[in-house]
Amino acid sequence: MGGREVTSSVPSGPFDFQGKHVTVAGLGVSGVPAARVLHGLGAVVTVVNDGDDERSRAQAAELEALGVTVRLGDGDTLPGGTDLIVTAPGWKPGKPLFTAAAAAGVPVWGDVELAWRLRELDGRKAAPWLAVTGTNGKTTTVQMLASILEAAGLRTAAVGNIGVSLLDAVLGEETYDVLAVELSSYQLHWAPSLRADSAVVLNLAPDHLDWHGSMEAYAADKGRVYEGNRVACVYNVADKATEDLVREADVEEGCRAVGFTLGTPGPSQLGVVDGILVDRAFVENRQKNAQELAEVSDVRPAAPHNIANALAAAALARAFGVPAGAVRDGLRAFTPDAHRIAHVADVDQVAYVDDSKATNTHAAEASLAAYESIVWIAGGLAKGATFDELVTRSAGRLRAAVLIGADRALIREALARHAPEVPVVDLDRTDTGAMLAAVREAARLAGPGDTVLLAPACASMDMFANYNKRGEAFAEAVRELGTASA
Repeated sequence: MGGREVTSSVPSGPFDFQGKHVTVAGLGVSGVPAARVLHGLGAVVTVVNDGDDERSRAQAAELEALGVTVRLGDGDTLPGGTDLIVTAPGWKPGKPLFTAAAAAGVPVWGDVELAWRLRELDGRKAAPWLAVTGTNGKTTTVQMLASILEAAGLRTAAVGNIGVSLLDAVLGEETYDVLAVELSSYQLHWAPSLRADSAVVLNLAPDHLDWHGSMEAYAADKGRVYEGNRVACVYNVADKATEDLVREADVEEGCRAVGFTLGTPGPSQLGVVDGILVDRAFVENRQKNAQELAEVSDVRPAAPHNIANALAAAALARAFGVPAGAVRDGLRAFTPDAHRIAHVADVDQVAYVDDSKATNTHAAEASLAAYESIVWIAGGLAKGATFDELVTRSAGRLRAAVLIGADRALIREALARHAPEVPVVDLDRTDTGAMLAAVREAARLAGPGDTVLLAPACASMDMFANYNKRGEAFAEAVRELGTASA
């Protein structure tokens, strides 16, 4: 870093789509709007899709009515004459479609890249992007950031991987002063010319390695978010890998490295002093001065990892010139999404907490660190993860564990190796009704003052449609428990 000029070989200027043959890879939430936009810009659009199910056929019919060609059940063959591919973010780089594109010299963009290229279409004034990525905490941080920006009176929206289309935000009728953009590693992989105003990598831990191929490739894709930053590259002081990515980034002259920490901040950092979130980065004479931003109690929930999210959001907002009072007001106004370390109920002096969104070991470790005495409900699809480090670091907080899901044996074996004194209930079932049994077992094992914590450290799809359904099943089981004990 250190003020080097951008030296990207990727062209980032306008692209004339009129008459160009564009292949859209994948239907779904990104492919359908991309196909519509490209067709409207005069491109000859062909959509290729692996699936040929009822939903895909319905989406195909809508697009074909516009004049778009759709090929279902064949996502691997490159259509002849293709000038550009716009892909859904989840499509793996090793697919034959992309191998053929590379051999033919055909560029591949994601929907984020397309939105970035179109942000000044028809003379529009492009809103700056404040970008957030990381293994965990992205959605919460982006929502906190949007709340802070709104508190400052700015027109903004939380968009991107959060489920709100960037194309809609960029091309819609509503105009924005700034966008809070959540970006996944998949999206960053396919966004070569993206240049955010400021950006943060919240943390780095092994995830999606089956897609990226290695931890190094995963980290490199995350690090793309820093390329070309204009104002600030925000990093996690406690996670050196994020600072290393900043050091490696090519940025605009004058862009600064800004850290966030749960400890006392040094110059050019945000941190915590005596229960106060403080800024020593965006103040005059940061060697000696600090600006109070908010109290820890303004962050909900005030778990350590969530305070870190708040500091990262505050850093991006302050980099954009937001006053300190808006940080406090925005954090107070923020309401977390469901299934993110959400307190469900207290039953017989035991707290029940739903963190179904903790779908990997890094997220589960952060959740476990928020409580002192835990009956842990865990398990599901491991996605290639190992659990030894998680168990080793969390063993002292575990009163007991209840395991569910397809890969629960991996967690059971890690507990046997590193926390053999912790009682374990292994529920040999993967039906959705297993959650009620798990909650009942956890209630039997818990005592007054304990927390029964659903932090699965695994994906949900072996038993549930998604982590939301898993969290809802947990909450419903807790309600039944409360009714029975009333």
